[in-house]
Amino acid sequence: MADIERFRNEFERICRKEVKPMGLMVMRDVTIAKSEYVPSEKMITKVQDFQEDEELFRYCTLPEILKYVECFTGPNIMAMHTMLINKPPDSGKKTSRHPLHQDLHYFPFRPSNNIVCAWTAMEHIDRNNGCLVVLPGTHKGSLKPHDYPQWQGGINIMFHGIQDYDENNTRVHLVMEKGDTVFFHPLLIHGSGRNKTQGFRKAISCHFASANCHYIDVKGTSQENIEKEVVRFANELFKVKQDINLKDVWRFRARLVKGERINL
Repeated sequence: MADIERFRNEFERICRKEVKPMGLMVMRDVTIAKSEYVPSEKMITKVQDFQEDEELFRYCTLPEILKYVECFTGPNIMAMHTMLINKPPDSGKKTSRHPLHQDLHYFPFRPSNNIVCAWTAMEHIDRNNGCLVVLPGTHKGSLKPHDYPQWQGGINIMFHGIQDYDENNTRVHLVMEKGDTVFFHPLLIHGSGRNKTQGFRKAISCHFASANCHYIDVKGTSQENIEKEVVRFANELFKVKQDINLKDVWRFRARLVKGERINL
Protein backbone atom coordinates (compact mmCIF):
# COMPACT_ATOMS: atom_id res chain seq x y z
CA MET A 1 0.00 0.00 0.00
CA ALA A 2 2.92 2.34 0.71
CA ASP A 3 4.14 1.73 -2.85
CA ILE A 4 0.75 2.73 -4.26
CA GLU A 5 0.80 6.01 -2.33
CA ARG A 6 4.29 6.72 -3.68
CA PHE A 7 3.12 6.02 -7.24
CA ARG A 8 0.13 8.32 -6.70
CA ASN A 9 2.38 11.11 -5.41
CA GLU A 10 4.73 10.77 -8.37
CA PHE A 11 1.80 10.87 -10.78
CA GLU A 12 0.63 14.12 -9.18
CA ARG A 13 4.14 15.58 -9.54
CA ILE A 14 4.06 14.69 -13.25
CA CYS A 15 0.63 16.33 -13.61
CA ARG A 16 1.96 19.51 -12.00
CA LYS A 17 4.94 19.38 -14.40
CA GLU A 18 7.39 19.20 -11.51
CA VAL A 19 9.08 16.26 -13.28
CA LYS A 20 9.15 15.34 -16.96
CA PRO A 21 10.95 12.04 -17.58
CA MET A 22 12.35 11.40 -21.07
CA GLY A 23 9.95 9.55 -23.37
CA LEU A 24 6.92 10.00 -21.13
CA MET A 25 3.61 10.51 -22.92
CA VAL A 26 1.02 12.54 -21.00
CA MET A 27 -2.49 12.05 -22.41
CA ARG A 28 -5.83 13.73 -21.82
CA ASP A 29 -9.39 12.80 -22.67
CA VAL A 30 -10.66 13.71 -26.15
CA THR A 31 -13.35 15.95 -24.57
CA ILE A 32 -10.76 18.19 -22.84
CA ALA A 33 -9.92 21.07 -25.16
CA LYS A 34 -6.36 22.39 -25.31
CA SER A 35 -7.64 25.81 -24.26
CA GLU A 36 -8.94 24.35 -20.97
CA TYR A 37 -5.66 22.73 -20.04
CA VAL A 38 -4.13 23.49 -16.66
CA PRO A 39 -1.46 21.30 -15.06
CA SER A 40 -3.45 19.09 -12.67
CA GLU A 41 -4.53 15.47 -12.38
CA LYS A 42 -8.02 16.51 -13.50
CA MET A 43 -6.64 17.05 -17.02
CA ILE A 44 -4.56 13.87 -17.34
CA THR A 45 -6.14 10.53 -18.21
CA LYS A 46 -2.97 8.51 -18.63
CA VAL A 47 0.80 8.67 -18.45
CA GLN A 48 2.43 6.17 -20.73
CA ASP A 49 6.05 5.01 -21.19
CA PHE A 50 7.31 5.87 -17.71
CA GLN A 51 10.42 3.71 -18.10
CA GLU A 52 12.67 6.71 -17.35
CA ASP A 53 10.76 7.72 -14.23
CA GLU A 54 12.72 6.05 -11.44
CA GLU A 55 9.84 6.13 -8.95
CA LEU A 56 7.08 4.77 -11.20
CA PHE A 57 9.39 2.22 -12.83
CA ARG A 58 9.89 0.61 -9.42
CA TYR A 59 6.48 -0.98 -10.05
CA CYS A 60 8.05 -3.08 -12.83
CA THR A 61 10.72 -4.42 -10.49
CA LEU A 62 8.61 -5.31 -7.44
CA PRO A 63 9.41 -8.92 -6.38
CA GLU A 64 5.73 -9.60 -5.62
CA ILE A 65 4.94 -8.75 -9.29
CA LEU A 66 7.93 -10.46 -10.90
CA LYS A 67 7.42 -13.78 -9.12
CA TYR A 68 4.19 -14.21 -11.10
CA VAL A 69 5.49 -12.63 -14.31
CA GLU A 70 8.36 -15.11 -14.42
CA CYS A 71 5.83 -17.97 -14.68
CA PHE A 72 4.95 -16.61 -18.15
CA THR A 73 8.24 -15.14 -19.36
CA GLY A 74 10.94 -17.29 -17.80
CA PRO A 75 13.99 -15.76 -16.06
CA ASN A 76 14.92 -13.10 -18.65
CA ILE A 77 12.28 -10.40 -18.25
CA MET A 78 11.76 -7.21 -20.24
CA ALA A 79 9.37 -4.42 -19.25
CA MET A 80 7.91 -3.39 -22.60
CA HIS A 81 4.97 -1.06 -22.00
CA THR A 82 4.20 1.00 -18.90
CA MET A 83 1.08 2.99 -18.02
CA LEU A 84 -0.56 4.74 -15.11
CA ILE A 85 -4.22 5.15 -16.00
CA ASN A 86 -6.32 7.90 -14.42
CA LYS A 87 -9.80 7.21 -15.81
CA PRO A 88 -11.68 10.52 -15.45
CA PRO A 89 -15.31 11.11 -14.49
CA ASP A 90 -17.22 10.70 -17.73
CA SER A 91 -18.23 13.97 -19.37
CA GLY A 92 -21.54 12.48 -20.47
CA LYS A 93 -20.17 11.56 -23.90
CA LYS A 94 -18.99 8.12 -22.70
CA THR A 95 -15.42 8.87 -23.83
CA SER A 96 -14.01 7.41 -20.61
CA ARG A 97 -14.85 3.93 -21.94
CA HIS A 98 -12.11 1.78 -23.44
CA PRO A 99 -13.35 -0.40 -26.32
CA LEU A 100 -12.92 -4.15 -26.22
CA HIS A 101 -9.46 -4.93 -27.58
CA GLN A 102 -6.47 -7.28 -27.49
CA ASP A 103 -3.16 -5.80 -26.36
CA LEU A 104 -1.23 -7.88 -28.91
CA HIS A 105 -2.64 -5.56 -31.61
CA TYR A 106 -0.06 -2.99 -30.43
CA PHE A 107 2.93 -5.35 -30.08
CA PRO A 108 5.33 -6.30 -32.91
CA PHE A 109 6.88 -9.14 -30.90
CA ARG A 110 6.04 -12.80 -30.38
CA PRO A 111 5.33 -15.45 -29.18
CA SER A 112 2.22 -14.18 -27.42
CA ASN A 113 2.41 -16.88 -24.74
CA ASN A 114 5.59 -15.25 -23.38
CA ILE A 115 3.94 -11.83 -22.89
CA VAL A 116 1.89 -10.90 -19.83
CA CYS A 117 0.27 -7.76 -18.43
CA ALA A 118 0.33 -6.96 -14.71
CA TRP A 119 -2.49 -4.50 -13.86
CA THR A 120 -2.77 -3.18 -10.30
CA ALA A 121 -5.73 -1.28 -8.84
CA MET A 122 -4.64 1.86 -6.99
CA GLU A 123 -8.03 2.13 -5.25
CA HIS A 124 -11.35 0.26 -5.07
CA ILE A 125 -12.54 -0.39 -8.63
CA ASP A 126 -15.98 -1.62 -9.66
CA ARG A 127 -18.54 -1.14 -12.44
CA ASN A 128 -19.40 2.31 -11.07
CA ASN A 129 -15.98 3.80 -11.82
CA GLY A 130 -15.19 1.71 -14.88
CA CYS A 131 -13.56 -1.58 -13.92
CA LEU A 132 -11.92 -3.93 -16.37
CA VAL A 133 -14.26 -6.23 -18.27
CA VAL A 134 -12.86 -9.42 -19.79
CA LEU A 135 -14.14 -12.14 -22.12
CA PRO A 136 -12.82 -15.35 -20.53
CA GLY A 137 -11.16 -17.89 -22.81
CA THR A 138 -10.56 -15.46 -25.67
CA HIS A 139 -6.80 -15.64 -25.05
CA LYS A 140 -6.96 -19.02 -26.81
CA GLY A 141 -8.15 -17.37 -30.03
CA SER A 142 -6.34 -15.37 -32.69
CA LEU A 143 -5.51 -11.70 -33.10
CA LYS A 144 -8.50 -9.90 -34.59
CA PRO A 145 -8.55 -6.74 -36.77
CA HIS A 146 -8.82 -3.51 -34.74
CA ASP A 147 -9.81 0.04 -35.61
CA TYR A 148 -11.51 3.05 -34.03
CA PRO A 149 -15.11 2.34 -32.97
CA GLN A 150 -17.76 4.66 -34.38
CA TRP A 151 -18.73 6.25 -31.06
CA GLN A 152 -20.78 9.46 -31.22
CA GLY A 153 -19.03 11.21 -28.32
CA GLY A 154 -15.57 10.64 -29.80
CA ILE A 155 -12.75 8.24 -29.01
CA ASN A 156 -9.33 8.78 -27.43
CA ILE A 157 -6.14 8.49 -29.45
CA MET A 158 -5.02 4.90 -30.14
CA PHE A 159 -8.05 3.43 -28.35
CA HIS A 160 -8.58 0.88 -31.11
CA GLY A 161 -11.26 -1.77 -30.66
CA ILE A 162 -12.14 -5.14 -32.12
CA GLN A 163 -14.53 -4.77 -35.02
CA ASP A 164 -16.10 -8.22 -34.84
CA TYR A 165 -16.58 -10.16 -31.62
CA ASP A 166 -19.34 -12.41 -30.36
CA GLU A 167 -21.86 -10.15 -28.60
CA ASN A 168 -23.10 -13.18 -26.66
CA ASN A 169 -19.69 -13.94 -25.17
CA THR A 170 -19.79 -14.09 -21.37
CA ARG A 171 -18.35 -10.94 -19.81
CA VAL A 172 -16.72 -10.82 -16.40
CA HIS A 173 -16.36 -7.50 -14.57
CA LEU A 174 -13.29 -7.39 -12.34
CA VAL A 175 -14.12 -5.78 -9.02
CA MET A 176 -10.78 -5.05 -7.34
CA GLU A 177 -9.54 -3.58 -4.08
CA LYS A 178 -6.55 -1.25 -3.70
CA GLY A 179 -3.42 -3.32 -4.33
CA ASP A 180 -5.19 -6.19 -6.12
CA THR A 181 -3.34 -7.25 -9.27
CA VAL A 182 -4.57 -9.18 -12.28
CA PHE A 183 -2.22 -10.85 -14.79
CA PHE A 184 -3.51 -11.50 -18.29
CA HIS A 185 -2.53 -12.76 -21.76
CA PRO A 186 -2.14 -10.24 -24.64
CA LEU A 187 -4.83 -12.01 -26.71
CA LEU A 188 -7.45 -11.76 -23.96
CA ILE A 189 -10.30 -9.52 -25.16
CA HIS A 190 -10.87 -6.84 -22.54
CA GLY A 191 -11.88 -3.22 -22.10
CA SER A 192 -13.46 -0.98 -19.47
CA GLY A 193 -16.68 0.91 -18.94
CA ARG A 194 -17.21 4.60 -18.32
CA ASN A 195 -16.52 6.19 -14.97
CA LYS A 196 -19.93 7.21 -13.57
CA THR A 197 -18.46 8.68 -10.35
CA GLN A 198 -16.96 12.11 -9.68
CA GLY A 199 -13.60 10.61 -8.71
CA PHE A 200 -10.67 9.37 -10.80
CA ARG A 201 -10.08 5.63 -11.20
CA LYS A 202 -6.36 4.93 -10.98
CA ALA A 203 -4.44 1.81 -11.96
CA ILE A 204 -0.79 1.12 -12.80
CA SER A 205 0.30 -1.53 -15.28
CA CYS A 206 3.21 -3.01 -17.19
CA HIS A 207 3.39 -5.44 -20.07
CA PHE A 208 6.28 -7.81 -19.62
CA ALA A 209 7.82 -10.10 -22.23
CA SER A 210 10.49 -12.74 -22.27
CA ALA A 211 13.79 -11.32 -23.54
CA ASN A 212 13.80 -14.41 -25.80
CA CYS A 213 10.80 -13.03 -27.74
CA HIS A 214 11.54 -11.77 -31.25
CA TYR A 215 10.31 -8.83 -33.32
CA ILE A 216 8.12 -9.35 -36.36
CA ASP A 217 7.34 -7.19 -39.39
CA VAL A 218 3.67 -6.12 -39.21
CA LYS A 219 3.46 -4.82 -42.79
CA GLY A 220 0.69 -6.60 -44.66
CA THR A 221 -1.02 -7.68 -41.42
CA SER A 222 -3.99 -6.37 -39.44
CA GLN A 223 -1.46 -4.43 -37.29
CA GLU A 224 -0.33 -2.20 -40.16
CA ASN A 225 -2.83 0.53 -39.19
CA ILE A 226 -1.46 0.85 -35.65
CA GLU A 227 2.13 0.92 -36.95
CA LYS A 228 1.32 3.91 -39.18
CA GLU A 229 -0.37 5.74 -36.31
CA VAL A 230 2.36 5.05 -33.74
CA VAL A 231 5.14 6.05 -36.16
CA ARG A 232 3.34 9.27 -37.10
CA PHE A 233 2.82 10.08 -33.44
CA ALA A 234 6.46 9.32 -32.56
CA ASN A 235 7.67 11.53 -35.42
CA GLU A 236 5.54 14.43 -34.19
CA LEU A 237 6.46 13.94 -30.53
CA PHE A 238 10.20 13.39 -30.85
CA LYS A 239 10.85 15.16 -34.17
CA VAL A 240 12.50 12.05 -35.60
CA LYS A 241 14.47 12.79 -38.76
CA GLN A 242 14.94 9.28 -40.21
CA ASP A 243 12.49 6.56 -41.20
CA ILE A 244 11.39 4.44 -38.25
CA ASN A 245 9.02 1.52 -37.82
CA LEU A 246 7.05 -0.08 -35.01
CA LYS A 247 10.00 -2.25 -33.97
CA ASP A 248 12.17 0.85 -33.48
CA VAL A 249 9.56 2.41 -31.18
CA TRP A 250 9.38 -0.72 -29.03
CA ARG A 251 13.17 -1.06 -28.83
CA PHE A 252 13.21 2.46 -27.41
CA ARG A 253 10.55 1.58 -24.80
CA ALA A 254 11.95 -1.79 -23.73
CA ARG A 255 13.90 -2.12 -20.47
CA LEU A 256 15.51 -5.17 -18.89
CA VAL A 257 14.23 -5.84 -15.37
CA LYS A 258 15.64 -9.29 -14.65
CA GLY A 259 18.16 -11.68 -16.20
CA GLU A 260 19.74 -11.01 -19.58
CA ARG A 261 18.63 -8.86 -22.55
CA ILE A 262 18.64 -11.18 -25.57
CA ASN A 263 16.42 -10.26 -28.55
CA LEU A 264 14.15 -7.42 -27.40
